[in-house]
Amino acid sequence: MEIQKDKKLIVTEIEHKGEASLKEVSTLLEAQTELNTIGVLNWDAFPYVPKVNFRIAHNKNDIWLKFYVTESTILAKRTDTNSAVSRDSCVEFFFDPLGDGNYYNFEINCIGTIHLAYGPGRGNRVYVDPKVIQKYIKAESTLGNRPFAEKKGGHTWEMTLVIPAEVMTHNKGITLKGLDAKSNFYKCGDETSQKHYLTWNPVGTEKPDYHRPEYFGNLIFE
Repeated sequence: MEIQKDKKLIVTEIEHKGEASLKEVSTLLEAQTELNTIGVLNWDAFPYVPKVNFRIAHNKNDIWLKFYVTESTILAKRTDTNSAVSRDSCVEFFFDPLGDGNYYNFEINCIGTIHLAYGPGRGNRVYVDPKVIQKYIKAESTLGNRPFAEKKGGHTWEMTLVIPAEVMTHNKGITLKGLDAKSNFYKCGDETSQKHYLTWNPVGTEKPDYHRPEYFGNLIFE
């Protein structure tokens, strides 16, 4: 099957005077952006498909992002910045701002613990300083921020994020407005009992691999 490599998403610019709270960000995203789906099942060995959607916009050189997840089990062990959050119930936003193959992998578990690195591939990652991550990125989950062992029986949660351009320390001075970037959005849970791997843009690898910028879609900032 031919893999679609040119999925395109227009990132709306939202106007707001002053600094928006996460609650305001959530409300504005709900009112002014479209719902997108993370639902591509690329690997038959992992057939479980949770329901995952997201909204995205930008404001004052910040990326606003909200994820919506319904899944059978949830897990949140990791609380340290840059720990292996992909093993928990996790949503991810991989962002190549210049379209040159160098990308940031924003990974966020369901209690808001963030993992962020930069580079051209899986084996060439440079962590962003945890102090920088904690200073700039704002994250809020409807599950709170305390860790917990796996919970079964079906769960729904939401994650609201504000990602300022300042956290992209390898692209100092970058302006989001008018940017023609590359990106993919993911859902995973390596250590959950319902292990799964879903993508926004299709990935044409034999085994699950999110660190493949050649399969990123287009992210166009108004």
